[in-house]
Amino acid sequence: MNLSYHDIARAVGAAYNGTEGTASRISTDSRDITPGCVFIALEGERFDGHDYAAKALELGAALAVVSKPVNAPPERLICVPDTRCALLDIAHLHRMGLDVKVVGITGSVGKTTTKEFTACVLEAGFNTLKTEQNLNNEVGLSHTLFRLDSMHRAAVLEIAMDGPGQIAPLSRAAAPHIAVVTKIGVTHLEKMGTRENIRDEKLSIRAGLADGGVLILNGDDPLLRGFKDARLKIITYGLENESCDVYGTGLHEASSGTAFRIHYRGGIYDAHIPALGGHNASNALAAFAAGVSAGISPQNAARALGAYSPAGMRQRRREHAGFTVIEDCYNAGPDSMEAALKTLAGMRCRGAGKKIAVLSDMLELGPDEEKFHADIGVLAAKLGIDYLLCTGKLSAAYAEGAKKAGMKNALHFSEKDELFGYLKGILNTGSIVWFKASRGMKLETVMERLYNEI
Repeated sequence: MNLSYHDIARAVGAAYNGTEGTASRISTDSRDITPGCVFIALEGERFDGHDYAAKALELGAALAVVSKPVNAPPERLICVPDTRCALLDIAHLHRMGLDVKVVGITGSVGKTTTKEFTACVLEAGFNTLKTEQNLNNEVGLSHTLFRLDSMHRAAVLEIAMDGPGQIAPLSRAAAPHIAVVTKIGVTHLEKMGTRENIRDEKLSIRAGLADGGVLILNGDDPLLRGFKDARLKIITYGLENESCDVYGTGLHEASSGTAFRIHYRGGIYDAHIPALGGHNASNALAAFAAGVSAGISPQNAARALGAYSPAGMRQRRREHAGFTVIEDCYNAGPDSMEAALKTLAGMRCRGAGKKIAVLSDMLELGPDEEKFHADIGVLAAKLGIDYLLCTGKLSAAYAEGAKKAGMKNALHFSEKDELFGYLKGILNTGSIVWFKASRGMKLETVMERLYNEI
């Protein structure tokens, strides 16, 4: 990092009267202080960095960025109204000092998967940095930007929100050349009110795009289809949708993954991804569009999609004790739940194996949450899933909806132990078990017992 103290002060709109120097790095954790770093005192629900600012300076931090009084020499303080905004401003300052092509990705569903696919594609031509884990809020994005150095030529950044007005500041900090909006779902309805509000928030990723920047939109999504912005180059992608600039056809399951053809500017490119379902093929199409927009050849972009590896518990396939487990416990909403069940229904069991969906609650869906859960139960019945096993307060509606739609083996368990006992009794060789729930439900504990006890 090569940011002078005066440049940092100017970036955050603050006065600085101390000696000149250069920040070696930025820290937001007083337990991680190195000599010459700049400490930013963030305030959270359970902590306040201002309580540790003086200690950070004692440990070797050159300066502290604060928004409250701190018992420290004033010449070692940069005072701002909001330290979180200051963090983004400094991250932007660092990012703009590097020659790097940036792709920003947002959407209600598929952000992380699309980020992973896009990183694979860009790696075909550039040394690429990507968002790790779920570091996609103002703090996580800032620290990802700080990881950029002169060796990087591209970055793929995931940009998330849990309320209104959050995406635009992140986009301005990242200043992407290319932005992707994957899909507009119903997650965060509790705070956002309507899907149209969610769409508008996701589309605010345009705030960081310069005139002529590339905006890549899911042309299969009715809330994104037809969107126009005269100052940007808009590229659409979709499945079986020839009106899109990039579209996929011939989708079929092949060797533990999905094969399809990508159509782009009159060319057709074969693709194979080690992931299941049309929803993942859609995410791969978005990544292909981002890659060719960044200068990767279509042939290399299509080929690079095969290097994808699922991140965390996002539809990771695992063979265990003669049956197949799909680990999909990272997050859940109606759209991703529908995609998961449709993919499970399309999979082939071996021998007398069963298709078993093990589900728990979808969170943050607002006042219609019970209906959303019931609709998923109805879908499971219509798709012919053999067993629907549910746990969690809201998950009772899964079972109720499925039973009303004629599904016999739809059961709700008040305790995970009861669910596991039943699951253990019905599992047989060749079965496929799909675990899916919002992260807060900790459904992976049932999955881990399965690995340990069967």
